[in-house]
Amino acid sequence: MSAAGRGVLVTGGSRGIGAAVARAFAARGDRVAVHYRDAAAAAEAVTAGLPGDGHAAVRADLADADAVRAMVDEAAGRLGGLDVLVNNAGVYVAHPVAATSYEEWQDAWRATLGVNLVGAANATWCAVRHMTARGGGRIVNVGSRGAFRGEPFHPAYGASKAGLHAFGQSLAVALAPHGITVASVAPGYVATDMTAEELGTPAGDLIRAQSPFHRVALPEEVAAAVVYLASPEAAWASGAVLDLNGASYLRLARRLIYGAPPPVRASGHGLRASAG
Repeated sequence: MSAAGRGVLVTGGSRGIGAAVARAFAARGDRVAVHYRDAAAAAEAVTAGLPGDGHAAVRADLADADAVRAMVDEAAGRLGGLDVLVNNAGVYVAHPVAATSYEEWQDAWRATLGVNLVGAANATWCAVRHMTARGGGRIVNVGSRGAFRGEPFHPAYGASKAGLHAFGQSLAVALAPHGITVASVAPGYVATDMTAEELGTPAGDLIRAQSPFHRVALPEEVAAAVVYLASPEAAWASGAVLDLNGASYLRLARRLIYGAPPPVRASGHGLRASAG
């Protein structure tokens, strides 16, 4: 897999983070397939605005397994191969447990997991077939801070993103022998059209105050991290989940959670354990 001129599929690429990711890959000389479900005009506009040639817009409902397979195969065909998959598409449906009917609860979980987790898993399965034929590839999952911090009004979303992180780590191990790396990003709030209304209310001030930088992320900041994780230089980051939340939520070190022994450090008198 060469360092540039790759075939890249970005799910949910018609707006927000996905559109920024598509532009970032195209800017470095890659050919990009912009996936969409319903927003055909927006996806075509993003595709037409990408620098370079060979880009395409491809459609599928990610909750439809057959449509996913056809879409991934179409993307690979139109790009001349598939080297990178970015699982970015997501559903964000409010369903607070105390204020949602049982039927609405079922619908929210079915829709959210069907796209955010199962849809991403199916897209990955299909993409891996193309990547192994080319000797390797890169998969980057766009997860969420909500997988760790919690999503009280969108519990299925938080659960789906936690599952996506775990899925990525499982495949990082499974796909390494095939030359395929898998990593994830976990953004907090990002300034997109999906969050614009909420960020424009008094609640937006509280959201911005969660970070010591007193702002939310830009889509381009998330895109830069995705492009890095998909680069040849980031192979050793396979299995990682990169937090992108402006220090708004800091996870405990794994060794503190699981009680792992302290690291061994070298001293002038040999090796010693450090409590640091």
